[in-house]
Amino acid sequence: MNRAELADFLRRGRARLEPSDVGLTAGSRRRTPGLRREEVAALAGMSVDYYTRLEQSRGPRPSRQMLGALARALRLTGDERDHLFHLVGEEPPRAAGASSHVRPGLLLILDRLHDAPAQVMTDYGEVLAQNALASALTGEAEPGRNVVRRFFTDPRARALFPPEDRPQHARSHVANLRAVTAARPADPAPAALVAELRSTSEEFADLWESHEVAVRRSATKRFLHPTVGLLELDCEFLLSSGDHQLLIVHTARPGTESYERLQLLRVVGLQNLAPASGRR
Repeated sequence: MNRAELADFLRRGRARLEPSDVGLTAGSRRRTPGLRREEVAALAGMSVDYYTRLEQSRGPRPSRQMLGALARALRLTGDERDHLFHLVGEEPPRAAGASSHVRPGLLLILDRLHDAPAQVMTDYGEVLAQNALASALTGEAEPGRNVVRRFFTDPRARALFPPEDRPQHARSHVANLRAVTAARPADPAPAALVAELRSTSEEFADLWESHEVAVRRSATKRFLHPTVGLLELDCEFLLSSGDHQLLIVHTARPGTESYERLQLLRVVGLQNLAPASGRR
């Protein structure tokens, strides 16, 4: 691990980004250009102290998962992401299936969607990045989970939807996973998820045996939010070609009750997710 080179690379990556580049407001006057350390730490899901030590050449060796989070937080290109891994003495990910690295251009679009819940995920449900409003909608503050696994194993995930809608969501998840595993038989990640859920969820196993196949497409979804109530949202799936990634955007039709509730969620929901501000 080349601590000095890593520290310099992180500092320079942070300095070249403005708050607007990552969907943040500038806030109070800044003494130096670029993001603050606490902002990068919040975007990467790590403590400010941990990130500060990395920039000061005295931090512990980051895990591969943490390196991926830093690459997304600093909006690194694929080559820059690989360089980050090399500085820590790790081989960059060379997955034959869905990539876990979100391109900076896709993250830029995500950052610009202030008034719509949006997230980037793999085609088999692994959440790679999401904006603050998506976190407020689903109650999950950080990416890194799989929405299919969570739906079949976590009652809190099912509670996001009205009871009468849950069977359709279950069928949709399984049918899409069927299509993905057939399209990429050499990719171990979707196959491992299927094997896991067949052994842990009787509902999933039964639906898998029905052999329904359907790729995710645009739809209308209803969400039961504990604070703002029922929201009926239009869901658009935008495919990032070659990476097996989806940009998923939820919008409410202007003039509807769901539109007003989504605006309310921007206020009450984001208050709980806002990191404490400070100066570096």
